[in-house]
Amino acid sequence: MLLVALVAVLVGTVRKDGYFSDPAGLSCWYAAAWLLFAAAVRALRGVPVRRAVGLVLAGGIAVAATGLVAPPRTSTDSYRYAWDGRVQAAGISPYDHAPADPALRSLRDPWLFPSGAACGGPDLVPVSEGVCTRINRPLVHTIYPPAGELYFLAVHAVSPDGVRHKALQTGGALLAVATTLVLLRILRRRGDPRTAAYWAWCPAVPVEAVNSAHADVLGVLLAVAALGLTLRHRAAGSAVLGLAIAVKLLPAVLLPGALSGVRRWRDAAATVLPAAAVLAALYLPYVLLSHSSVFGYLGGYAAEEGYQDPTEGRRYVLLRHLMPDAWAMPAVLVGTAAVSVYVIRRGDPERPWRGALLVTGTAFLLTTPGYSWYALLLVALVALDGRWEWLGVAVAGAAASVTSWAWKPAGAVAYALAAAMVLAGTAIRTRHTRRPAPPYDSVPRDARSAG
Repeated sequence: MLLVALVAVLVGTVRKDGYFSDPAGLSCWYAAAWLLFAAAVRALRGVPVRRAVGLVLAGGIAVAATGLVAPPRTSTDSYRYAWDGRVQAAGISPYDHAPADPALRSLRDPWLFPSGAACGGPDLVPVSEGVCTRINRPLVHTIYPPAGELYFLAVHAVSPDGVRHKALQTGGALLAVATTLVLLRILRRRGDPRTAAYWAWCPAVPVEAVNSAHADVLGVLLAVAALGLTLRHRAAGSAVLGLAIAVKLLPAVLLPGALSGVRRWRDAAATVLPAAAVLAALYLPYVLLSHSSVFGYLGGYAAEEGYQDPTEGRRYVLLRHLMPDAWAMPAVLVGTAAVSVYVIRRGDPERPWRGALLVTGTAFLLTTPGYSWYALLLVALVALDGRWEWLGVAVAGAAASVTSWAWKPAGAVAYALAAAMVLAGTAIRTRHTRRPAPPYDSVPRDARSAG
């Protein structure tokens, strides 16, 4: 019943076109979905594991499908993906031309480049007289790494004409369900398969991975597979992690987790070098074929989002309340490095995702990203490790992305509450871990070991 209610609310959330016109109302839909999600995963604890596996998968399919009921609502990134795929199919490097470049005018169509009266929407950007585009930042080159670009090309190649946004959304749904399957496979051997619901039923998945079709979901799938594979084949797992980094650079934060407990230089090299080699091998063809930098607008994006100058944008909001703005960036570097060293030296090599979650979650709390799809990686790590308290960071990302339009301090307040939630959850777990076992005489006779 909770799952049915969750699916119904998610359909309403995705269909509500309120990102610009009614962010407060959209935030209420988000809140209802997250509350139902929390209640559903809490109720799942009472379901036997054997039955829970099928329920998690069936629920994950239904939840993912809700993202298909409407065009992208909260992000226009998928339009850039579609354009990059089209440009590559024409034999042109996606790094060489901005979408507004007249040299690519022959590739335009009315879907991505409307004209006339169709240019009145708040998410449309003018590119010339009477012509606009759905692609954000049409005057700058793409920033996506090569594996992401190959994914865009593959989706374009297999998509029928006129399918528009549905192709990438369908790809996102398939990748989200595939991630659930990989999580279940890993957790059936090294955890509780019921925690896979933290990913499969999470409201962020249909909204960000499916409806907005963010390529992050491909990176998440590869990252989860890499961490699982690392346990048996370190070099192979590292190579798959390199693929994940080549989709979106963010999965690089998983490297300290993959290095958990490594003591020999040989093992460290087997973890780092294959990932670096795969990343370099994927970039090389684009470097040779492109006339412009394959990093595109990446540096400009970082500056635009305030990562380079703390006084601009909404980054580092927690640190900026604790110290001068100029100290924020050094504090992020020192804090992330300290946690990474701790994970490498003291992390559990049998559960590399635990260290990866600690590093990723800490980096998010220190940098306070303003876009909620970044947290997809964190949600998958929570599903692997079961430490639900870190999901507050994903909620904070949604508040920073959506609710801040209606109430500017929403992101800062949400990240502060998320940090408090993590600290409280950690304290509770530590207390339970240190609690001494009851005396033998206090254990009921029928529960004592026969030995």
